[in-house]
Amino acid sequence: MAKYTLDPFEVMAKYKAVAVLGASKNPEKDAYTVPAYLIEHGYTIVPVNPTADSIHGVKAYPSLAEIPGEVAGKIDVVDVFRPSEEFPDIARQVVEMRRKTGRPFVFWGQLGLESEDAKRILSEGNVDYVMDMCMRTVHKFGAARKAGGT
Repeated sequence: MAKYTLDPFEVMAKYKAVAVLGASKNPEKDAYTVPAYLIEHGYTIVPVNPTADSIHGVKAYPSLAEIPGEVAGKIDVVDVFRPSEEFPDIARQVVEMRRKTGRPFVFWGQLGLESEDAKRILSEGNVDYVMDMCMRTVHKFGAARKAGGT
């Protein structure tokens, strides 16, 4: 099955508000450095971590379900830094969030993370997905591609 239903470069260019599920307080983890990179490049992040009050100076929420409606209604992408085996349950949460708020538009599973069950759940719930790709890498490559004129 395909790794995405929307072109990852289009997602990065079009959508700027990202909930980071599994955002980390540990500066040595990608779940910390990727959100920092996104902030540096003009994205708004909403950290989701049950053990943090804030990450990168932004209020963190314990779960997707606990993000207030006015915040959830602005989220474009849910970027997931959790193990692939958790993806089906997270996909159900994202579909429910979309049902309640009309958002997010895209579920993004980080590099090395993918689930066929989650893809099916998301497709049935009308949520596009990108899996097994890093937002930072796609953004960097897209910027380089754009600068090179291709």
